[in-house]
Parts: sequence; structure tokens; C-alpha cells
Amino acid sequence: METVWNNPEKKNFFELVYGAVRKIPEGKVASYGQIAKLCGSPRSSRAVGYALHVNPLPGVIPCHRVVNREGRLAPAFAFGGADVQKRLLEAEGVAVSEKDGLYYVDMEKFRWAPVF
Repeated sequence: METVWNNPEKKNFFELVYGAVRKIPEGKVASYGQIAKLCGSPRSSRAVGYALHVNPLPGVIPCHRVVNREGRLAPAFAFGGADVQKRLLEAEGVAVSEKDGLYYVDMEKFRWAPVF
């Protein structure tokens, strides 16, 4: 997977994360690792999670569209918990299932595949 930007403007990592997440279309999800790779730092999925946890524009930067690599929603979703994240995704047409008290998205079906 290529990076979304070659970063000629020397944006900081959080700005790159927010830019990548803004590109995830409604009805699709991406993993933390996928966003990290798009930002040119494939081993920084935890940093992506932190950047989204402190998202300055939750209504504009759709952090609810980012899930873990297995499609699991964040149990501690920063803007209301997993139930809120589930509701936001379902409102966009993303099917969310429950297993062992956790919510999951089918990554085969709903993963965003950016075109370069």
C-alpha cells in the first residue's frame, strides 16, 4: 500500500492521520494500521488511535470509521463509547454484529480500499 501523501508540506503525524481519516467514505471503515500505513508510518497504529482519541473535530473528522484490524469497534470510543460508534456506523449503512459483548464490522465487506 502506498502512502496518501508524500508530505511535502512537512505536516505533523496527527494532521496526516486526520487527513487520511477524512478520506474514508461514508459506509466504509479502515483499520488503525491501514491509516498508519497511509500516513507513511506503518508501525504507528497506536499513535493513530491516540490521535483519534484527541480528535479536535469529531463531527468533521469521522473517527468512528476507524476500527481495529479484526473489525472490532473501540470499547472506549472517545465520543460516547462503542454503542455510539455502532450507531454512527449503522446510520451510514455499515452492518455491525455483536460477539462476546463486543461489536464487529465485516472487514471483507466494509474495508475502505483507497485508489491511488
